[in-house]
Amino acid sequence: MAGLLSHQQKVLRLYKRSMRHLESWSVFRDQFRYEACLLRARFDEHKNEKDLVKATLLLKAGEEEFFRRQHPQPYIFPDSPGGTSYERYDCYKVPEWCLDHWHPSEKAMYPDYFSKREEWKKLREATWDREVQQLMEETPAEGQKSDPLPPARREGDLPPLWWDYVTRPRERPT
Repeated sequence: MAGLLSHQQKVLRLYKRSMRHLESWSVFRDQFRYEACLLRARFDEHKNEKDLVKATLLLKAGEEEFFRRQHPQPYIFPDSPGGTSYERYDCYKVPEWCLDHWHPSEKAMYPDYFSKREEWKKLREATWDREVQQLMEETPAEGQKSDPLPPARREGDLPPLWWDYVTRPRERPT
C-alpha cells in the first residue's frame, strides 16, 4: 500500500466487501436486491456524520460485524487472485529476448515489427545511460517509496525503463 487510507476510503471498501459477501450469501436475485437495499440504507443512515470519533466507532463496529458475518467461501471472480483463471495466460508471455533467436525466414514474415524492433534496440542503447543516471538522481538513498517510475524530465527524452512497456507481451493470446 502506497499510503494511508482516508476514512471515506475505508467506509467505501467496507461497503464493497459487504456487498460482495452478500452476493455469496444470497442465491436468488430478488433476495439479494432486497438485502442490498437494506445494507445501503444502513450505510446511508450515517453518511453525513460530522463527528469523526463517532464515525470511527461506527466504522470499527461495521468491520467487526462484517468479520462475524462474512461468507466462509466467498465468490471469487475467475481472473482475480485465487480465481480459477488467474494468471492463466502467463505461460504465453515469452520473454522479449527470445525474438533474437528467431530464424531470418521467421523474421521475414513480420518485416514491419522487426524493423521497428531494431530501431527500438538502437534507441535503447543510446538512451540507457541517461535513463539510469536519472533513476540514480531521483531515487532517495533509503529506497523508492512508490511503484511508478519517474517520467522523462527533458524534452525529447524517454522515461526510464521504457523498453519494458514497449516490448511487453499481450495480455491474452488471440
